[in-house]
Amino acid sequence: EEVTFYVQDGWRDLCQGPHVDSTGEIGAATLLEVSAAYWRGDEDNDTLTRVYGTAFASESDLEEHLELREQAKERDHRKIGQEMNLFSIPTVTGPGLPLYHPPGKTVLRELSNFANELNRENGYEEVETPHVFRTELWKKSGHYENYKDDMFLLDVNDEEYGLKPMNCPGHATIFDQQSWSYRDLPQRYFENGKVYRKEQRGELSGLSRVWSFTIDDGHLFVRPDQIRQEIESVIEMIFEVVETLDLEVEVALATRPDKSVGGDEIWESAEDQLRDVLESGGYDYDVEPGDGAFYGPKIDFGFEDALGRVWDGPTVQLDFNMPERFDLTYTGEDNEEHQPVMIHRALYGSYERFFMVLIEHFDGDFPLWLAPEQVRILPVSDETLGYAHRVKNELEDAGFRVEVEDRDWTVGRKIRAGHDDRLPYMVIVGDDEQEAGTVSVRDRFENQRGDVDLDTFVDHLVDERDEKRTEPDFVDAA
Repeated sequence: EEVTFYVQDGWRDLCQGPHVDSTGEIGAATLLEVSAAYWRGDEDNDTLTRVYGTAFASESDLEEHLELREQAKERDHRKIGQEMNLFSIPTVTGPGLPLYHPPGKTVLRELSNFANELNRENGYEEVETPHVFRTELWKKSGHYENYKDDMFLLDVNDEEYGLKPMNCPGHATIFDQQSWSYRDLPQRYFENGKVYRKEQRGELSGLSRVWSFTIDDGHLFVRPDQIRQEIESVIEMIFEVVETLDLEVEVALATRPDKSVGGDEIWESAEDQLRDVLESGGYDYDVEPGDGAFYGPKIDFGFEDALGRVWDGPTVQLDFNMPERFDLTYTGEDNEEHQPVMIHRALYGSYERFFMVLIEHFDGDFPLWLAPEQVRILPVSDETLGYAHRVKNELEDAGFRVEVEDRDWTVGRKIRAGHDDRLPYMVIVGDDEQEAGTVSVRDRFENQRGDVDLDTFVDHLVDERDEKRTEPDFVDAA
């Protein structure tokens, strides 16, 4: 195996790179921060001091990088999550175990509704599996052998159980509960399933790396001749998510890791089929050697956010091994028993990491359909408070999340609070609006439009929400 190392004066060290031939090629460098870190990421080892630095070819490149770092700090999902009351990870609950507050749960519910809608439109049926299984199941699936160190194991009445790190064995077991004909395939299951993975404490970070998270998991059981069509359909679903939320993606084919199950022929066939789908579809993709799952290769999609950072996202995995381990079969046209192929897929990856990506991508300014509070009514005085509640009722009848700002504040202060709360829309109602039965609309970009017919406003909001537009555009539409 080829290794690389770095030499500078008397210092030599193994180093993956990238390298430069000479320090003279470095035009600008700076130290960034210091932090504590466990030796080799193991919390049982000594704590070391980690020094962070960076270098670029020019001062201008360095300044651009530092500016992006500052923007990233302002967009940090932990900071925004606290400001918007979205989630918390208190010490008392344990590390990597997030609590979702009402506004955060609202966003997650809308994301779940969107995923459920896409799944049903594409022929998936919803299933549900428990959070814990006997380790007999994990041994059968191969997780116990290959994933045991990352599992939470329990002793229950002298029998070992494991919190599920993945949903796939449960779905394979559901498929195995009845007999299938070739005419019945594909069978497509989906579940917003909670899983648990024992990450090292030093690796936990906000919502990006947690112990407890939810996957919008889908598993398909297909005939070999259906593989290509089903994978193409999954990729189309993923790109619908990407385009709806105005994201960019990077695509990669992840191949066989050192620790895997299944023979060479099975792996080569699986990798070839995924590669063929990507190339025939005209997708630009990288190859990530050894980054596949232990049971099969996969296509990974990385979400690129507004700052150009790439985060782990959806995945499509081809699996010939689990059907063999579970002895899954269907009756073919020849009246013989055949083994189906299993496809694993997720549209978001995990809800936690996807939520993090969206918080930072939108800087907390969620599109109308996702916003925890979509419209806030600002009465100018107590005399217009009753009218404000009538406007609220009409908007709620159309399915919107609406509040009335009835604190004894000036209108200016109410508007500032609304901007701080990252609202898509504020509606101002005074004596003139009450008399005319209209509203004055203000969006998050501080654009304002007065003397608006309420029905016109509601109709526009319905379209903006249902079409899942990423920015409020009522004022611009005038």
